[in-house]
Amino acid sequence: MSEIINSRSELLFLYDIENANPNGDPLNENRPRFDTEESVALVSDVRLKRTIRDYWYEYKEFNGLGDRQDIFVRETTYEEGDKQYIKDGKRRAKDFQEAEDIILNKCIDIRVFGGVIPLGNDSITYIGPVQFQMGKSLNKTGIIEEQGTGAFASSDKKAQATFRTEYKVPYAVIGFNGVINEKAARYSRMTKEDKSLLIEGIWEGTKNLISRSKFGQSPLFLLEVEYNEPFYIGNLRQRLKLDCGEKNELQIRGTNDYKLDVSELIEALKENKEKIADIHLKVDSRMTMISNGQLIKNISKDEL
Repeated sequence: MSEIINSRSELLFLYDIENANPNGDPLNENRPRFDTEESVALVSDVRLKRTIRDYWYEYKEFNGLGDRQDIFVRETTYEEGDKQYIKDGKRRAKDFQEAEDIILNKCIDIRVFGGVIPLGNDSITYIGPVQFQMGKSLNKTGIIEEQGTGAFASSDKKAQATFRTEYKVPYAVIGFNGVINEKAARYSRMTKEDKSLLIEGIWEGTKNLISRSKFGQSPLFLLEVEYNEPFYIGNLRQRLKLDCGEKNELQIRGTNDYKLDVSELIEALKENKEKIADIHLKVDSRMTMISNGQLIKNISKDEL
């Protein structure tokens, strides 16, 4: 087992989505979550965490953690008589003998994101080392409504098939701020190996989320800033802009329609250079970055 993480990191993640629903609201006809004041799409941190959890669980046989990569927060079932039911939290805890050490050893999602473990008449709460803010689109966008017909009637002896309505955004660049808190990691036992799988899960999980409502989204930009003290800059997403040239934000439909302006982000990194241990960046080849009007290929500590 690798060692517990002992330094703080800050994350900035961008992905784009085209003609799809980044995060439907079940209490609002599954319309995309939306800030009507700013005309921007919203994505909850829970949606991103679910993406990462699903990736960890589905691909665990390929990345070597074995028994240490089970997922506590996932749908599991049990049978009673001739019926099958979904387990609640208490039944799920019993899968691990209601033992704190077993749960932390086996469940990467608890080590990374924390959670509440119900135990008999009590519960244990872990504050996750990894926290994300609500995701927000960097560009203004809208919601489009599509009507369609189903393959079946709503009931027997009906002459017409059912109708369906879908809600999508035409295009959005979604940005997330995140922090990895080394102090919380001491209690949840998040390791450096877990951190590597977190970074992998953010990128590859987003890429592999190929459901009907999410097909059309792809990772663009993932920045990790490692600090040499308990500090973080904060609001990294808010320091980015899309340079759309002569186009209106509402008109963009792909990475060819804009450049990512990282000028303010780089300034903030420069101002805090002495507190930064290292910077890691992964960028999709479709993305064009500029700083003070000049094209740049990378962001690194040596270049600050």
